[in-house]
Amino acid sequence: MTRTPAYLAAVASSAVPGLDAVAVRAARGAPGNRCDVGFVTDTQRRAWVVRLPTTSAVGAQLDTAADLLPLLNRRVPFGVPLPRGFLAVPEGRAVVYPYLHGRSVVLSEVIPGPGVAAEIGRAVAALHNVERAVFDEGGVPVYDAETCRSRHLGDLDRGAATGHVPTALLSRWERALEDVSAWRFAPTPVHGDLSGGRFLVTFADDENPETASVRAVTGWEHAKVADPADDFAELVAECSPETFESIVEAYSVARIERPDRHLRHRARLVSELRLLTQLLDAVHAAEPPLITRRAAELRALDERTANEPALVVTEPEVAPRLPTGGPVASYATASAASAGGGEDAPDVLEDDTQLLKTGTAADATAVIPAEELDRLRGEPVAAPGPATQADYTSWYEVLELSPSAPTPDDEDLDEHLEPEVEPAPEAESEAEDLVTEEAPTVDEPAPPADTEPTPAEPTPAEPADSEPADSEPADSEPADSEPADSTAPIKQARPRANRRR
Repeated sequence: MTRTPAYLAAVASSAVPGLDAVAVRAARGAPGNRCDVGFVTDTQRRAWVVRLPTTSAVGAQLDTAADLLPLLNRRVPFGVPLPRGFLAVPEGRAVVYPYLHGRSVVLSEVIPGPGVAAEIGRAVAALHNVERAVFDEGGVPVYDAETCRSRHLGDLDRGAATGHVPTALLSRWERALEDVSAWRFAPTPVHGDLSGGRFLVTFADDENPETASVRAVTGWEHAKVADPADDFAELVAECSPETFESIVEAYSVARIERPDRHLRHRARLVSELRLLTQLLDAVHAAEPPLITRRAAELRALDERTANEPALVVTEPEVAPRLPTGGPVASYATASAASAGGGEDAPDVLEDDTQLLKTGTAADATAVIPAEELDRLRGEPVAAPGPATQADYTSWYEVLELSPSAPTPDDEDLDEHLEPEVEPAPEAESEAEDLVTEEAPTVDEPAPPADTEPTPAEPTPAEPADSEPADSEPADSEPADSEPADSTAPIKQARPRANRRR
């Protein structure tokens, strides 16, 4: 504290017209404070806050925040300090704004679940959801992902030059910063210095922590468009793991855009780099006691992280693509082949892939055994015998053939069957006589079964015993020209496809 409380009260009265200070209380100074802060009460019992920069750089930051906050106030669900007056000082301008009511948060005491943790996550999400154009209009710095990484690498080089940073920490941070896979994110409007003291919360019920709400957020001197992980650095360092997960969960739900998957990883890295930034500020301010304190904190961090895993992002391994177009090779063989060591690869996994067995039902043009055809037609199945080419037909013919209506495919089917032998004339005559006996004409009743047919008398020109075998009785017509009796049974031949078995 370089300014007295009376000086702070005088600055507040000069910056805000009509403010007559009657009481003033200076904020407790802490090492590394960038501003002198006082709380002033006027004659109308209004409470005010006055902030005076300690350096020119801090004065520039206060001016930038003063331009941004009026634009931001209409776009966030919590209050922000709105300047009501300014007063020029050697380091820049003093800022006076109304006092914001609420309780500051001790992050180490926040419990997980609904309540303060969830409200903090939603408040951070509301800030990150603000359009970038608002911050661009406010004139704040804008850094893309590569610039953020380069700035951290620059701090790493300057920290190594001081001689106060342990070598193990320098190596740990350098490996993490060189892992470019973790530095792929969309730049977001951020607060830049979110700690427990920046959140002011109120409770609808003092005995129920779940009724908490974030009333206001203060300390906007480091606002910028940069890495969203910057606003989680202090949270991951101070909160318990369960509380931090509750904050990130509420944050993810409230965000318009999905947070990147390396947010937690970068937050832990930035939280460690904060100590390096504080050391550089102390060196720049040439404050030996503060330098000694920051160096001790870095040594403690080195001991604490000695047994912790590295901050390098491990990408999930992608299994090699297995060959296609044939039997699938074993995973061990494919992995060894991709690495160039197929000969020495251990045979760990065997190929358990089996080719599908194809049958008659798998191909529409496959042939079907004769007994299967009988089963489909509902006929008794004969005993299986040796299969020949003539015993098969295709599925299409099975579906199209019917006993009563032969199809044109019969001609194609005959090509696969053995040629039929023409019956002898005697056999044909016997077949005609058989048809005549089974289907007599209507005019002439059939003779009794026990009476032999009377042969026709021979003519004088030709004797009876010299009649050709294929001649017919003179008084009868060919059998195929006689009308059949509708009541007599008529034998019907099977399709030629199943005539022989």
